[in-house]
Order: sequence, then structure tokens, then C-alpha cells
Amino acid sequence: MLLLDCNSEVENLTHLLAAGASVNAPPDPCEQSPVHLAAGGGRAWFLLWQLQTGADLNQQDVFGEAPLHKAAKVGSLECLSLLVASDAQIDLCNKNGQTAEDLAWSCGFPECAKFLTAIKRMQTKHPSEPSNRDPCVPVLRQKRSFASAGNTSGKRKCP
Repeated sequence: MLLLDCNSEVENLTHLLAAGASVNAPPDPCEQSPVHLAAGGGRAWFLLWQLQTGADLNQQDVFGEAPLHKAAKVGSLECLSLLVASDAQIDLCNKNGQTAEDLAWSCGFPECAKFLTAIKRMQTKHPSEPSNRDPCVPVLRQKRSFASAGNTSGKRKCP
């Protein structure tokens, strides 16, 4: 716990949560929740804790950015991996029409952009499409949520 006290951001979040603030409540004027701050700070350990406490990983702030956008802007592949593994919507756009992949490219983090590109391809590939994969290698299937079938959450998606 001493490590948490070294960072004022984390300390403030810890106090908010200890005082009974909702894990998804925006603590600042930009409507950034604790999960936004964890992802934007590249703090995967804190992000994991937030996700385990029920944080909304697709919540968008006043800029239309979800935690995935924040992690892409700072080049945190570890945070991106956690968010994608937790079923974050990778096709959400911010108010400028940019996805997390777009931000990773524009901020100079090609490894993060390539990761998101690969995930997007895996999610959009249909089972009927021909595959060049070795039939002896098992296929790893990604879990899909029912919410991804239709946009019922009101989140912005790119055209």
C-alpha cells in the first residue's frame, strides 16, 4: 500500500473509493472515471483492480474517449491487452472520429496500433472465410459479448 501513496492520482482515487464513490463515477470535470485514469497512466495493475471491481471499460469521457483510447495514447500495450481481454469495444470513436487504433498510430505507438489492428481483424473475420492456417494448430476463440451484436448501449461507433 505504500506504493500507492507515492502517486497523488492513485491516492485521490483510493480516497474516493474508500469514501463510497462509485467505481464508475466521474471524479473530475472531464468525466474521466478511475478506469480512464488508470489506463491513461499505463498502470495495468490498477486497471486490473478497477476491472475486477466492476468498472465500465467502455465509459466515454467528455472527449468521447474510453479507457482503450487513453491506453493507446500513452502506448500501454499491457493496459490495451487487459481491456481487450475484458471485451472492450475496439471500434468506439472519440468526438474527433478516432478509434484507439487511430490514436496509437498518431501518437507514435505502432506496436499498440498493430495489436489493435490484429484484434479487429480477428473479431471481424467470419467463420465462412477461407483460412490459411495450419489445421493441426488449435484455434483460439475470442469471447464475444451479446452487446456487440447491436449498439444498444448508446456508445459512438465509427461509420
